[in-house]
Amino acid sequence: MNVDDWAGRLSELALSEGFTVAVAESLTAGRLSAALGAAQESSRWFRGGIVAYSADVKHRLLRVPDVPVVSRTAAQVMAEGVRDLLEVDFAAAVTGVGGPGSEDGEPAGSVWFAIAAEHRTAVWHRHFHGDPASVLEQTIEFAGCRLVSVASAADDA
Repeated sequence: MNVDDWAGRLSELALSEGFTVAVAESLTAGRLSAALGAAQESSRWFRGGIVAYSADVKHRLLRVPDVPVVSRTAAQVMAEGVRDLLEVDFAAAVTGVGGPGSEDGEPAGSVWFAIAAEHRTAVWHRHFHGDPASVLEQTIEFAGCRLVSVASAADDA
């Protein structure tokens, strides 16, 4: 599913169900927020995002504990933190290593994702292959598709 497809589907769901969305992103440096902001009527459901590119911002603003910032814990706390800060129904977070080298003991292409909802935070790990630009594209696509999937599941519940 490309960006226009998943962003359009998320917009349809948000508009019909009345939920709000926010993101906390590191690896993607604002590109996930830009994709959401470009979706249809995003001003009605997309509250915004926090680009926490530096470890210090993750720790101070999003309250990530003293753990590697490319980790399950960091992604989970980032999603929960931005959900609380921006008071939304769904919040996504992404943190990872674009490459070409490793970081925090994680190889290039290692990416952690989390989506926080009211009573649950789901976390995924993926390892993408390719150059840094390819890793970013795959990361944005996966994050968007996961948002649609979680929002759709909540809609079905």
